[in-house]
Amino acid sequence: MGSSEERVVAVIMVGGPTKGTRFRPLSLNIPKPLFPLAGQPMVHHLISACRRIPNLAQIFLIGFYEEKEFALYVSSISNELRVPVRYLREDKPHGSAGGLYNFRDYIMEDNPSHVVLLNCDVCCSFPLPEMLEAHKGYGGMGTLLVIKVSAEAANQFGELVADPVTNELLHYTEKPETFVSDLINCGVYIFTPNIFTAIEDVFMQRKDRANLRRATSFEALQSAAKALPPDYVRLDQDILSPLAGKKELYTYETLDFWEQIKTPGMSLKCSGLYLSQFRHTSPQLLAAGDDARSATVIGDVYIHPSAKVHPSAKIGPNVSISANARIGAGVRLISCIILDDVEIKENAVVIHAIIGWKSSIGKWSRVQGEGDYNAKLGITILGEAGSVEDEVVVINSIVLPNKTLNISVQEEIIL
Repeated sequence: MGSSEERVVAVIMVGGPTKGTRFRPLSLNIPKPLFPLAGQPMVHHLISACRRIPNLAQIFLIGFYEEKEFALYVSSISNELRVPVRYLREDKPHGSAGGLYNFRDYIMEDNPSHVVLLNCDVCCSFPLPEMLEAHKGYGGMGTLLVIKVSAEAANQFGELVADPVTNELLHYTEKPETFVSDLINCGVYIFTPNIFTAIEDVFMQRKDRANLRRATSFEALQSAAKALPPDYVRLDQDILSPLAGKKELYTYETLDFWEQIKTPGMSLKCSGLYLSQFRHTSPQLLAAGDDARSATVIGDVYIHPSAKVHPSAKIGPNVSISANARIGAGVRLISCIILDDVEIKENAVVIHAIIGWKSSIGKWSRVQGEGDYNAKLGITILGEAGSVEDEVVVINSIVLPNKTLNISVQEEIIL
């Protein structure tokens, strides 16, 4: 595997059940990191990207979910990729940097020279080997993956200023009120083990400040109440901002796609981005539809081997069909995710929608969204075991699990 000096450990922050509320009703059934995009769990795309890093020793998933929710997946992915993957459960919130520090003994047990840190709700091409080479050349403590976005979108993220020649991070501010830069933080990092010293320094500063506050004045008591816990450290405000401009942090710009998966609408968009990436990286995963016995396939489509699709169906672009789904004669699917055990009956149409596990869509029905991935009702979502009866139209709606629709609805949330 190479010498111990070269070893790399990857850490993926997966969040927890209280973090995925905007992802409902889909996260009612499954941890958000395990929701399938392009036929594979969201976190799988990050793990596969980490697998391309030379001398990768281990991958850790850190979050608040119960260990049993990840046990089966962690075991199967470790066997499939032949790299140790381990889930570590946080006992309480420690912040994005504090969570990393909390498990430093596990992360450092292979004595790695570098730690790759990724947020699970990021969708991109993850150019990690190239980023690692750039990081080694910079010689700093850390390197951030960055991308240029529109000035209107930039303030939703961490904005930063970098030296155009050296790529050094000169200034960093999280979600500023006024425009700083169109360069934003992608939530993908490479650090040397010195990151743990930097986090420890923040701990010590917090403790020193807490000791100074031990006065009896009302003002001191008020400020102590507002203060963050000493062991709660945020990567952006507490590490990146103070260290900017000190020749410790550098940037690596991606010119490829990048999105943040906060909502079901964005998951549908990102499923399409991963499908188009498969065209270059894993073409064998895409459906071909090139013989007379198979359905017509347009663009990038994933069909699970156990799914049954009628030859007269027309599928794509941007369609992912999961295990044991049954797609009937004359069905038309465009820009949708069809989850496990779904049945779509003859001549139904599904466009810009996510159809939940074990749901059924009747003959000549239409389930459709307008395709605005950022709008609350921009796509239609059918929760688990939902049923749309024959000749019913569902437009721009969210339907919670176990509901039966026998009348047409538009722009509604069915509770």
